[in-house]
Amino acid sequence: MSAGLGEPVPASDAAPARRYRGKNKGKRWSRGTDTELAVIRLPLDVHDPATRHRTETLFSATWSVKRALQRDARDAVDAYSAGDVRRETDAKVWRLQLGLSREGMERRAYRHMEKSRHLADHVTKALVMHQADEVFETSVSRHLFPDSSGRRHGRPRVGRWWDYTRIPGRARSHTTSRKWETFRLHGTLTGHLDTYRHRSLDRTVTTPEQAAALPAGTGVLEQPRHLPTPMRPAGRIETGEVTARNTAKTRAATWWDHTGPLAVVFTGGADSRRGDLVLPVRLPSGSGRWPRLLHFLNNPDTWHKIDLVRRRDTSAPGGWAYEAHLMVLTGGYASPATKARRAAAAALERVGGIDGNVSNLSIVSFPNTFAPADGDVEATRIEPSDAELAALAKDRRKDRGRKRALDRSRRASNPGQYQPSKRQQARAERRQAAGLPVRAVETPGGARAANKGGVPKQAYRRDSLSAGFRLNRARLAEAAATAAAANDHRARRTAEEIISGHGANLVVEDCDIRTWYRRWGKALQATTPGRLIAAIGRECEKTGGRMLRASTLTTKLSQTCFCGKHVPKTLADRIHHCPACGLTGDRDKVSAALCAHVHLTDPDDPSTARLDIVQARHTQIVFHEGLQEALSSQPQHGARPSRGRTHAAAHKPDASGPGPLLDKTPPPDTGPTPNETRPANERHKAHVGTARCTELTRHPGMPAPHRHRAGITSLCDDS
Repeated sequence: MSAGLGEPVPASDAAPARRYRGKNKGKRWSRGTDTELAVIRLPLDVHDPATRHRTETLFSATWSVKRALQRDARDAVDAYSAGDVRRETDAKVWRLQLGLSREGMERRAYRHMEKSRHLADHVTKALVMHQADEVFETSVSRHLFPDSSGRRHGRPRVGRWWDYTRIPGRARSHTTSRKWETFRLHGTLTGHLDTYRHRSLDRTVTTPEQAAALPAGTGVLEQPRHLPTPMRPAGRIETGEVTARNTAKTRAATWWDHTGPLAVVFTGGADSRRGDLVLPVRLPSGSGRWPRLLHFLNNPDTWHKIDLVRRRDTSAPGGWAYEAHLMVLTGGYASPATKARRAAAAALERVGGIDGNVSNLSIVSFPNTFAPADGDVEATRIEPSDAELAALAKDRRKDRGRKRALDRSRRASNPGQYQPSKRQQARAERRQAAGLPVRAVETPGGARAANKGGVPKQAYRRDSLSAGFRLNRARLAEAAATAAAANDHRARRTAEEIISGHGANLVVEDCDIRTWYRRWGKALQATTPGRLIAAIGRECEKTGGRMLRASTLTTKLSQTCFCGKHVPKTLADRIHHCPACGLTGDRDKVSAALCAHVHLTDPDDPSTARLDIVQARHTQIVFHEGLQEALSSQPQHGARPSRGRTHAAAHKPDASGPGPLLDKTPPPDTGPTPNETRPANERHKAHVGTARCTELTRHPGMPAPHRHRAGITSLCDDS
């Protein structure tokens, strides 16, 4: 008998409600506050066509889920913004109703997976859940809630397929043994050594510890070009327990019993019938890298999480190279030489300041007691040489040539989407006037065909692209990634040299590097100040110190002298000359030296920074000539434009006053450069610079301090 309207429906007749996993009743594992995290990259071998196709399909499936979640997040955020009345009444309830929460995004991901049907053949619920968590953290949460600086990100956007390079995995359970969903790493370092042992390796070397102790250059592994796929263990394994009949208990062998070479294993989707996806791991063959492998891979209990990552590689089959990023519950690896260098830097007992701008980076440090008996003034300047500027200009010309080649290829493949150029139109009119037949234009050079509103009639993503275009585009992306990695390597090496000579307690002005890029663009590629300052901050923390940031609004270091006198300067004035005390020196080094005298009430709040004028004046008196010589080095050209001039460099310094360097005339080619924390109002048209090497120079007349780095004259990146 059916129930009438308004009557409760019996539980037996109602449709079964969907059940969700409840809260964990056991004690939840949490990482300790003193437990560090580190990541190691493990290259994967996907030479087998079936394995490569399955891996590509896995990325395609997870990308479709992420794209759908990004669209849902964008629509939900738009609805949240449109409902101003509901938002003002109770914003939290309005967000929960729209599903703008971590749980809401996860429910959306589950619904997409259930409705698509085919996704269950490739992905699991754990994968789509973590994909939803990533979308919530990177798109929704950053837009709805401001960060520590009070800034919020813009409206969520839908990413591109070519930018999708990482599938987040799930962390293993540290409370339940043999539980690790999504991607798992199986095998041992000893098993890898036994399987791919080098033929010339001494037979007495049988453990990873012995391989790590070998001298650099010794071959440890001899891995084939195509690594064989490890097989899943079979048979029965004794559990160590005894039955009532006094017989040993056994269980079926699993991947957890695999002790051979390392491999990443993924069980596949719930409806998949193709078995496990096994990706062999390729390790470095030389003994020089084995201490690092021993640090990360020798203790499986510290393995925490694996993300599957791909990167563009034109030489790899399919155009992508795949890696497993293993996160371990331990700190990063540091060689014995690095530990000794950091220990020596921590014992320097110095304080210093950093002044960064477009063309150079200046560092000046003092003894922490500000007493000449405890050490001298050290000044370092990081700037590119003319040869390095020319090298980067050459690289930029090559980059522009590659981009023009891509544009020509796109125009040739889609001639109907472009108009002929003025020269091509004039040539067609002359042929028509002369009575010649019409000649088809294979590569039109005009603007994109658009409507009256200027919108292209056909979207760029719908263009026909040739195989050569795709190959050149991949090579261009690969070259950009290689250059970025080289810049990171150069920044780390430069930071190590700076900390080794100036100590790990530094102060830098809190500037917005994004403003510099909007004003001066590629001119910052010469010194990459943002990357350098970030690397210095990380190295300070690893050494045991800290790099503090001071607000420019409360300190005004570039407009202040050691004596406390306000010395106003324009962007074109690169020389500091105080009419009160007579101090004359490089503007950037004076600011860096004043940074060492900045104190912060709250180290985490740059706005609490104040300049200690009394201490600065005392330093000027006690150091006197040494300070004058350290700050009086002549500023160099830096990242200057190749043609035209910027608004910042449009004003020449006043020639009626005293000379820029101790009343001496500077070299004839020395000119002002747009290198100041406050950018110009206009942007120049072209720049030259380099991202290859940096030079650390100091004033030639300055006496060499007892801790000065004598061998730091040129830091080149050989990677």
